[in-house]
Amino acid sequence: MRRIAFVAASCLTFAGAGCQSLSGDPVPSADPPTFETGILSSNEANRLGRADLAAGNYGNAERHFRTAVEKDRNDVPSWIGLAAAYDNLGRFDLADRAYREAVALQGETFEIINNRGYSYLLRGDRKRALIEFKRALALDPTNEVARNNLRLLQSGERPNRDVPI
Repeated sequence: MRRIAFVAASCLTFAGAGCQSLSGDPVPSADPPTFETGILSSNEANRLGRADLAAGNYGNAERHFRTAVEKDRNDVPSWIGLAAAYDNLGRFDLADRAYREAVALQGETFEIINNRGYSYLLRGDRKRALIEFKRALALDPTNEVARNNLRLLQSGERPNRDVPI
């Protein structure tokens, strides 16, 4: 089966297909937590989550993104990252919840629609994936990630979650 990358880390878009990057803008790096406090800022937790997601460490990514949204419930990029981590862990019920939180905060953006379509593709729900990919492409017809997702769907292949990125 063709290796497909599920990407939800900024500045990383793989040629295969997958999710849109989280925000395109780098998150400012905060100072690492000190031994005394051990507390991560929301931005630092998001940065660590994106790095773990890109490395295929989905459990760690989930933990970092969850920390980020617990610290700042309005952190849309972390909700999207959390949804992507849950998708890769096969926890689609929790991914749906995270997508709902992101939509409630920001509305249905291209990124959320495309990522949700990829989530449906991972689940094997081709009908819902097609609807979401078409909606994403209606917003950005030239987006290569969404176009590749649609090609993947039409090819009949199913992404392999078990192959690390």
